[in-house]
Amino acid sequence: MTIAGPSHKTTDMTTDPIFDVRDKAVLITGGSRGLGLQMAHGFAARGANVIIASRKLAACEEVAAELRETYGIDSGAYACNVSEWSQCDDLMAVVHERFGQLDVLVNNAGLSPLYPSLDKLEEALFDKVIGVNLRGPFRLSVLAGTKMAEGRGGSIINITSTQSIKPRPHALPYAAAKAGLNAVTEGLAHAFGPTVRVNAILCGPFLTEVAEAWDMEEFEERAQRTMALQRGGRPEEIVGAALYYASDASSFATGAVLRLDGGYV
Repeated sequence: MTIAGPSHKTTDMTTDPIFDVRDKAVLITGGSRGLGLQMAHGFAARGANVIIASRKLAACEEVAAELRETYGIDSGAYACNVSEWSQCDDLMAVVHERFGQLDVLVNNAGLSPLYPSLDKLEEALFDKVIGVNLRGPFRLSVLAGTKMAEGRGGSIINITSTQSIKPRPHALPYAAAKAGLNAVTEGLAHAFGPTVRVNAILCGPFLTEVAEAWDMEEFEERAQRTMALQRGGRPEEIVGAALYYASDASSFATGAVLRLDGGYV
Protein backbone atom coordinates (compact mmCIF):
# COMPACT_ATOMS: atom_id res chain seq x y z
CA MET A 1 0.00 0.00 0.00
CA THR A 2 1.40 3.38 -0.98
CA ILE A 3 0.87 6.68 0.74
CA ALA A 4 -1.22 9.00 -1.40
CA GLY A 5 0.63 12.04 -2.65
CA PRO A 6 -0.87 15.47 -3.35
CA SER A 7 -3.93 15.23 -5.56
CA HIS A 8 -5.61 18.50 -4.74
CA LYS A 9 -4.71 20.69 -7.70
CA THR A 10 -7.67 21.25 -9.96
CA THR A 11 -9.17 24.26 -11.67
CA ASP A 12 -12.62 22.70 -12.04
CA MET A 13 -14.99 25.24 -10.47
CA THR A 14 -18.19 23.48 -11.51
CA THR A 15 -20.45 22.00 -8.90
CA ASP A 16 -23.99 20.83 -8.40
CA PRO A 17 -25.94 23.84 -7.03
CA ILE A 18 -26.88 21.91 -3.90
CA PHE A 19 -23.16 21.61 -3.06
CA ASP A 20 -22.45 25.27 -3.86
CA VAL A 21 -19.84 26.91 -1.60
CA ARG A 22 -18.90 29.80 -3.88
CA ASP A 23 -17.92 33.00 -2.04
CA LYS A 24 -18.30 31.35 1.37
CA ALA A 25 -15.60 32.24 3.92
CA VAL A 26 -14.14 28.97 5.18
CA LEU A 27 -11.67 28.76 8.07
CA ILE A 28 -9.66 25.53 8.31
CA THR A 29 -7.40 24.90 11.30
CA GLY A 30 -4.45 22.65 10.61
CA GLY A 31 -4.98 23.68 7.00
CA SER A 32 -1.38 23.75 5.84
CA ARG A 33 -0.96 19.99 5.40
CA GLY A 34 -2.65 16.60 5.49
CA LEU A 35 -6.43 16.44 5.45
CA GLY A 36 -6.68 20.16 6.12
CA LEU A 37 -4.70 20.96 2.98
CA GLN A 38 -6.87 18.63 0.91
CA MET A 39 -10.03 20.34 2.19
CA ALA A 40 -8.51 23.76 1.55
CA HIS A 41 -7.96 22.92 -2.11
CA GLY A 42 -11.35 21.23 -2.34
CA PHE A 43 -13.16 24.34 -1.11
CA ALA A 44 -11.02 26.79 -3.10
CA ALA A 45 -11.50 24.81 -6.32
CA ARG A 46 -15.23 25.40 -5.93
CA GLY A 47 -15.00 29.12 -5.35
CA ALA A 48 -14.83 29.45 -1.56
CA ASN A 49 -12.54 31.97 0.10
CA VAL A 50 -10.31 29.86 2.36
CA ILE A 51 -8.55 30.96 5.54
CA ILE A 52 -5.63 28.78 6.62
CA ALA A 53 -4.60 28.58 10.27
CA SER A 54 -1.91 26.50 11.96
CA ARG A 55 0.99 26.99 14.35
CA LYS A 56 3.50 27.84 11.61
CA LEU A 57 2.69 31.08 9.80
CA ALA A 58 5.11 30.51 6.91
CA ALA A 59 3.40 27.23 5.97
CA CYS A 60 -0.01 28.93 6.10
CA GLU A 61 1.17 31.79 3.91
CA GLU A 62 2.59 29.38 1.35
CA VAL A 63 -0.72 27.52 1.07
CA ALA A 64 -2.77 30.72 0.96
CA ALA A 65 -0.61 32.08 -1.88
CA GLU A 66 -1.00 28.84 -3.81
CA LEU A 67 -4.79 28.91 -3.39
CA ARG A 68 -5.01 32.51 -4.62
CA GLU A 69 -2.79 31.82 -7.63
CA THR A 70 -4.40 28.51 -8.59
CA TYR A 71 -8.08 29.31 -8.09
CA GLY A 72 -8.36 33.11 -8.12
CA ILE A 73 -10.08 33.20 -4.73
CA ASP A 74 -9.30 35.24 -1.63
CA SER A 75 -7.24 33.44 0.99
CA GLY A 76 -5.74 34.48 4.32
CA ALA A 77 -3.08 32.93 6.55
CA TYR A 78 -2.86 33.13 10.33
CA ALA A 79 -0.70 31.54 13.00
CA CYS A 80 -2.66 29.98 15.85
CA ASN A 81 -1.96 27.37 18.50
CA VAL A 82 -5.54 26.28 19.08
CA SER A 83 -4.68 24.82 22.48
CA GLU A 84 -4.29 28.40 23.74
CA TRP A 85 -7.67 29.96 24.62
CA SER A 86 -6.47 33.51 23.99
CA GLN A 87 -5.03 32.62 20.58
CA CYS A 88 -8.42 31.21 19.57
CA ASP A 89 -9.99 34.52 20.57
CA ASP A 90 -7.38 36.47 18.59
CA LEU A 91 -7.80 34.28 15.51
CA MET A 92 -11.55 34.73 15.38
CA ALA A 93 -11.21 38.47 15.89
CA VAL A 94 -8.81 38.96 12.97
CA VAL A 95 -10.75 36.60 10.70
CA HIS A 96 -14.01 38.48 11.26
CA GLU A 97 -12.26 41.81 10.78
CA ARG A 98 -10.67 40.67 7.52
CA PHE A 99 -13.46 38.57 5.98
CA GLY A 100 -16.62 39.68 7.74
CA GLN A 101 -18.90 36.88 8.84
CA LEU A 102 -17.45 33.39 8.74
CA ASP A 103 -19.62 30.88 6.89
CA VAL A 104 -17.79 27.62 7.62
CA LEU A 105 -15.42 26.60 10.40
CA VAL A 106 -13.51 23.34 10.01
CA ASN A 107 -11.88 22.25 13.28
CA ASN A 108 -9.22 20.02 11.77
CA ALA A 109 -6.10 20.72 13.85
CA GLY A 110 -5.16 17.73 15.95
CA LEU A 111 -2.34 15.63 17.31
CA SER A 112 -1.79 12.27 19.00
CA PRO A 113 1.81 11.99 20.23
CA LEU A 114 3.26 8.62 21.14
CA TYR A 115 4.04 7.77 24.77
CA PRO A 116 6.04 4.85 26.17
CA SER A 117 3.23 3.43 28.33
CA LEU A 118 0.11 4.61 30.12
CA ASP A 119 1.86 4.82 33.50
CA LYS A 120 4.63 6.96 31.96
CA LEU A 121 2.26 9.38 30.24
CA GLU A 122 3.23 12.85 31.46
CA GLU A 123 0.70 15.41 32.61
CA ALA A 124 2.01 18.04 30.19
CA LEU A 125 1.51 15.73 27.21
CA PHE A 126 -1.99 14.80 28.38
CA ASP A 127 -2.92 18.47 28.71
CA LYS A 128 -1.45 19.27 25.29
CA VAL A 129 -3.50 16.57 23.58
CA ILE A 130 -6.70 17.69 25.29
CA GLY A 131 -5.93 21.30 24.47
CA VAL A 132 -5.42 20.83 20.73
CA ASN A 133 -8.13 18.23 20.14
CA LEU A 134 -10.89 19.46 22.45
CA ARG A 135 -10.34 22.81 24.15
CA GLY A 136 -9.41 24.61 20.92
CA PRO A 137 -12.28 23.29 18.80
CA PHE A 138 -14.68 24.05 21.64
CA ARG A 139 -13.54 27.65 21.99
CA LEU A 140 -13.40 28.33 18.25
CA SER A 141 -16.84 26.76 17.74
CA VAL A 142 -18.39 28.84 20.51
CA LEU A 143 -16.96 32.06 19.11
CA ALA A 144 -17.79 31.23 15.49
CA GLY A 145 -21.21 29.80 16.28
CA THR A 146 -22.24 32.85 18.29
CA LYS A 147 -21.34 35.18 15.42
CA MET A 148 -22.96 32.90 12.84
CA ALA A 149 -26.19 32.75 14.85
CA GLU A 150 -26.26 36.54 15.10
CA GLY A 151 -25.81 36.83 11.33
CA ARG A 152 -26.80 34.67 8.38
CA GLY A 153 -26.02 31.30 9.96
CA GLY A 154 -23.30 28.87 8.98
CA SER A 155 -21.75 25.46 9.36
CA ILE A 156 -19.22 24.09 11.84
CA ILE A 157 -17.42 20.87 10.96
CA ASN A 158 -15.42 18.98 13.59
CA ILE A 159 -12.86 16.41 12.47
CA THR A 160 -12.93 13.54 14.94
CA SER A 161 -11.62 9.97 14.93
CA THR A 162 -12.50 6.29 15.14
CA GLN A 163 -10.51 6.35 18.38
CA SER A 164 -13.43 8.26 19.92
CA ILE A 165 -15.69 5.20 19.62
CA LYS A 166 -13.08 2.42 19.54
CA PRO A 167 -10.33 3.63 21.90
CA ARG A 168 -7.01 1.83 22.00
CA PRO A 169 -4.39 1.95 24.81
CA HIS A 170 -1.76 3.68 22.64
CA ALA A 171 -3.92 6.79 22.12
CA LEU A 172 -6.19 7.16 25.15
CA PRO A 173 -5.82 10.94 25.72
CA TYR A 174 -6.54 11.49 22.02
CA ALA A 175 -9.50 9.11 22.15
CA ALA A 176 -10.90 10.90 25.20
CA ALA A 177 -10.50 14.30 23.54
CA LYS A 178 -12.20 13.18 20.34
CA ALA A 179 -15.03 11.54 22.29
CA GLY A 180 -15.48 14.88 24.00
CA LEU A 181 -15.55 16.56 20.61
CA ASN A 182 -18.35 14.21 19.54
CA ALA A 183 -20.33 15.35 22.58
CA VAL A 184 -19.52 19.01 21.91
CA THR A 185 -20.74 18.58 18.33
CA GLU A 186 -24.19 17.48 19.42
CA GLY A 187 -24.44 19.98 22.27
CA LEU A 188 -23.49 22.97 20.13
CA ALA A 189 -25.92 21.88 17.42
CA HIS A 190 -28.66 22.52 19.97
CA ALA A 191 -27.01 25.67 21.30
CA PHE A 192 -26.76 27.39 17.91
CA GLY A 193 -29.66 25.91 15.94
CA PRO A 194 -31.63 26.46 13.85
CA THR A 195 -29.44 28.72 11.71
CA VAL A 196 -26.07 27.16 12.55
CA ARG A 197 -25.42 23.49 11.87
CA VAL A 198 -22.69 21.64 13.78
CA ASN A 199 -21.54 18.24 12.53
CA ALA A 200 -18.54 15.94 12.68
CA ILE A 201 -16.57 13.72 10.34
CA LEU A 202 -15.28 10.66 12.17
CA CYS A 203 -12.10 9.69 10.34
CA GLY A 204 -10.40 6.34 10.18
CA PRO A 205 -6.76 5.91 9.09
CA PHE A 206 -5.88 8.23 6.23
CA LEU A 207 -2.60 7.96 4.35
CA THR A 208 -1.37 11.49 4.94
CA GLU A 209 2.16 12.54 5.95
CA VAL A 210 1.52 11.00 9.37
CA ALA A 211 1.42 7.56 7.76
CA GLU A 212 5.05 7.90 6.69
CA ALA A 213 6.01 6.87 10.24
CA TRP A 214 3.79 3.76 10.19
CA ASP A 215 4.93 0.19 9.73
CA MET A 216 3.10 -0.14 6.43
CA GLU A 217 3.45 -3.91 6.23
CA GLU A 218 1.76 -4.23 9.61
CA PHE A 219 -0.88 -1.66 8.65
CA GLU A 220 -1.75 -3.45 5.42
CA GLU A 221 -2.16 -6.73 7.25
CA ARG A 222 -4.37 -5.08 9.88
CA ALA A 223 -6.43 -3.28 7.23
CA GLN A 224 -7.22 -6.62 5.60
CA ARG A 225 -8.62 -7.85 8.93
CA THR A 226 -10.31 -4.78 10.37
CA MET A 227 -11.53 -2.62 7.47
CA ALA A 228 -14.30 -3.48 5.04
CA LEU A 229 -12.49 -1.62 2.24
CA GLN A 230 -9.20 -3.24 3.29
CA ARG A 231 -7.14 -0.07 2.83
CA GLY A 232 -6.35 3.32 4.30
CA GLY A 233 -8.11 6.42 3.07
CA ARG A 234 -6.71 8.59 0.31
CA PRO A 235 -6.43 12.17 1.65
CA GLU A 236 -8.67 13.60 -1.08
CA GLU A 237 -11.47 11.26 0.01
CA ILE A 238 -12.36 13.60 2.87
CA VAL A 239 -13.31 16.45 0.53
CA GLY A 240 -16.76 15.16 -0.41
CA ALA A 241 -17.81 14.82 3.23
CA ALA A 242 -16.59 18.33 4.03
CA LEU A 243 -18.43 19.83 1.05
CA TYR A 244 -21.58 17.97 2.08
CA TYR A 245 -21.57 19.45 5.57
CA ALA A 246 -20.58 22.94 4.37
CA SER A 247 -23.33 23.20 1.76
CA ASP A 248 -27.10 22.99 1.47
CA ALA A 249 -26.74 19.31 0.60
CA SER A 250 -26.76 18.67 4.38
CA SER A 251 -29.47 21.20 5.25
CA PHE A 252 -31.26 18.72 7.56
CA ALA A 253 -28.08 17.40 9.20
CA THR A 254 -26.91 18.79 12.53
CA GLY A 255 -25.42 17.14 15.57
CA ALA A 256 -24.47 14.28 13.26
CA VAL A 257 -21.28 12.24 13.19
CA LEU A 258 -20.42 10.80 9.77
CA ARG A 259 -18.10 7.78 9.81
CA LEU A 260 -15.46 8.04 7.10
CA ASP A 261 -13.34 5.07 8.09
CA GLY A 262 -13.46 2.46 5.36
CA GLY A 263 -15.67 0.24 7.47
CA TYR A 264 -13.30 0.04 10.44
CA VAL A 265 -14.24 -2.48 13.14
